[in-house]
Amino acid sequence: MASPADTGVPARSRARITARTLRTDRWWLPPLLTTLGLAAFVIYATVRSFMREGYWAAEHHYLTPFYSPCLSDSCVPGSSHLGTPVGELPGFIPLAFLSLPFLLLFRLTCYYYRKAYYRSIWMSPPACAVGEPHSKYTGETRLPLIVQNSHRYFFYAAVLIAVINSYDAILAFGGENGFGIGLGNVVLLVNVVLLWGYTLSCHSCRHVTGGRLKHFSKNPVRYWIWTQVTRLNVRHMQLAWITLATLALTDLYVWLVASGTIVDPRFFN
Repeated sequence: MASPADTGVPARSRARITARTLRTDRWWLPPLLTTLGLAAFVIYATVRSFMREGYWAAEHHYLTPFYSPCLSDSCVPGSSHLGTPVGELPGFIPLAFLSLPFLLLFRLTCYYYRKAYYRSIWMSPPACAVGEPHSKYTGETRLPLIVQNSHRYFFYAAVLIAVINSYDAILAFGGENGFGIGLGNVVLLVNVVLLWGYTLSCHSCRHVTGGRLKHFSKNPVRYWIWTQVTRLNVRHMQLAWITLATLALTDLYVWLVASGTIVDPRFFN
C-alpha cells in the first residue's frame, strides 16, 4: 500500500473531526435520566427534611429515616429514641442534623455516584466517544474533588446510621397498643434491609474486610466475609438507585400515615 508521501496526500496524526460526536444514537438519554433521577430525590429529600411535620406516626411508632436520629427538644414527643441532648433548633436546621450531612457525604463520595454525576451533571465525559466541554482534567487531586478520598471514613458513619435505622424499625413493632405488625413495619424493615445491602456493598467495605491481606489462606474468616461483600458489590449500582427510591417511599408512607391521609393496614394487633 502506498504511503501518504507516495500519493501526494499530506500526512495527519489524527482525524480532523469538528463535530462533538459522530454518534447517531441517543447517547444523551442516560445522562439526562440520571440527572432527573438525582434531582428528583434531592428536591424531595430537602423539602421533607425541613418540613418538620409528618415524620412521626405516634400510634404505631413509625419514624421516617429522614428524621432519625431526632435529638432535639424540637422533636415531637416519642420520636427521640436516643434522648434529646440538644435543645431547641431554629427552623433552618433539619431535626436530623447529625445524620443527614454524613449520609449526604457518603453518597456524594460513593464510587458509583461519582460516575453518575460526573457523567450526567459534570459531563466529564457525558458518554463514550462524546467530547466533554472541559478544557483540562485534573482528576481528584485538587479541591474540591480531593475530598472524595475521604469516602472510607463516611462509610463508618453510614454503618452507625444504618444501626440506628435498624433500631427504629425494631421499636416500630411496639406501638401504643403493644406489639403489632402493620404495612408500615414491612416498609420500614424492607428499607433497612436494602440500606444495609447498599452500605455493605460499598467498595470501602471490601477494603475493610479484605484489604491489606497478603494471604487469604491465612485469614479464612476475613476471606469469606470479603467474598460475600464482593458478591454484594456487583449489585452496588442497583442498590444505590433502589435505596434512593425506598428512602423516599418510606418517608412518604410515614408522612401519609402520620398526617391521617391513609390508615396503616394491620396484620396483627
